[in-house]
Amino acid sequence: MRTIDITHQSVRDLNQALHDQAPECTEREWKVLNPAGKHNIACGLDQNLSVDIMGHTGYFCGGMNKKAHLVIHGNAGQGVGENMMSGSIRVKGDASQAAGATAHGGLLVIEGNAGARCGISMKGVDIVVKGNVGHMSCFMGQAGHLVVCGDAGDALGDSLYEVQIFVKGNVKSLGADCVQKEMRAEHLQTLKDLFNRSGIDEEPEAFKRYGSARNLYNFKVDNASAY
Repeated sequence: MRTIDITHQSVRDLNQALHDQAPECTEREWKVLNPAGKHNIACGLDQNLSVDIMGHTGYFCGGMNKKAHLVIHGNAGQGVGENMMSGSIRVKGDASQAAGATAHGGLLVIEGNAGARCGISMKGVDIVVKGNVGHMSCFMGQAGHLVVCGDAGDALGDSLYEVQIFVKGNVKSLGADCVQKEMRAEHLQTLKDLFNRSGIDEEPEAFKRYGSARNLYNFKVDNASAY
């Protein structure tokens, strides 16, 4: 395992060392010490690396991740896992707003709570939050799954497309075109698989499913006066 202490080396040095593994991987396991809330740690990785970050991170940790597996042993700032493509990111603490924003794939697990706009414009990522999520989570969510084991704030799923949302606790309010839907056998299996992948012990039967009513997909002449 290679260890990099950000007290003595810059984030740029760290990211360059991680990027150097993309053409030919010679060091697969990494440990990052003293992140101290710095921004842009371990961004743009394109190799099957295992990176343990021993502390809190700032904005956009793990952004544009591809193939790598990151564990943040603390809290994460805004935009953790933003635009990730594959691999996995696990936050041992809480995550700030816009966690997993625009992410196309992979698995994002937040063991604490997530702030506002968790999963905004998500495009295929699977996000599992052990705690609560803030307002406007999954706003314009297009594809993938958002699983909330706690409560959800205002305007959940506002203007969403075909993303599926599962919530165990209370939902303060639903956003435009988001409705509660029937939980069928295939959805219970999806949840079971997500819990197995994320290592979270929950019963799928305790969750409710939310999705798009598909009323915003097409222009309706009756609404012309609103434009």
